[in-house]
Amino acid sequence: MRRLEVTIILAILAVSAIIIYFFSKHGYYAQSIEDYTYSIETNWELPGALKEVSGISWVKDSTIAADYEGLAIKDSTAYVMRSDGLLFEVSNYTSKTKQSVTTYQTIFESKHNVESLAYDEDNNRLLIIAKDRDPKSKRNKGVYAFSLDSKKMAKNPILTIDLKDKSFSEFSTKKVQKTFRPSDIAIHPKTKEFYVLEGVNPKLIILSPQGKVKKIQLLNPDDFQQPEGITFSKDGALYISNEFHATDANILHVLLEEKAVKKDSIKK
Repeated sequence: MRRLEVTIILAILAVSAIIIYFFSKHGYYAQSIEDYTYSIETNWELPGALKEVSGISWVKDSTIAADYEGLAIKDSTAYVMRSDGLLFEVSNYTSKTKQSVTTYQTIFESKHNVESLAYDEDNNRLLIIAKDRDPKSKRNKGVYAFSLDSKKMAKNPILTIDLKDKSFSEFSTKKVQKTFRPSDIAIHPKTKEFYVLEGVNPKLIILSPQGKVKKIQLLNPDDFQQPEGITFSKDGALYISNEFHATDANILHVLLEEKAVKKDSIKK
């Protein structure tokens, strides 16, 4: 496993630090456990400064931005979501002298515990989903949109995940909202499917563009000790970040397979 080389530290704000990495595709590590149908192509270990890495976002060829909160990149502007729902817009985020920061309060609050943020290029908007309580429902987890045209947030979700759907029957808990606790979300650039990641009980929910659950991919905790961030390259390569736990924080290049997976131990 090769350690990522830190080349540029872009900004340290009062609420976040955005760090850019350049990496080369070396090394190969494969996972072949019966219940986990994926392979890990590459593991990039992160430095101590990013041991609590949460959001990651693909920037361009061989470049990923990482942050302690939810993160999305559009051109020269970085968007950072704080857990209490305060959204930071950092213009010219790669510049040390021309940065400007604007904040927007979304419909989320501390009780919702927001960790996710994704840029929806086709609709010029940001997508957000609560980790804990949904603002509108006790049964569903909604994906909400913040328009980058109007700089306003839609009051209602663009799609909802029904936590009592049969797809979640093996993961159900007494408190419905804890059945699935999203840590990040991303859109596949080719299929337009939604990929929603959970770190508490490591798994990946794949939704159709219409919001239907297509697959629940379990993630082995030995590989994904605390998966917090997810992003895609332009060609559809999947990357998932893990916070520091028993091992160093890292970013993994992951290939998913088609075989269905079985239930593993779930934290109630």
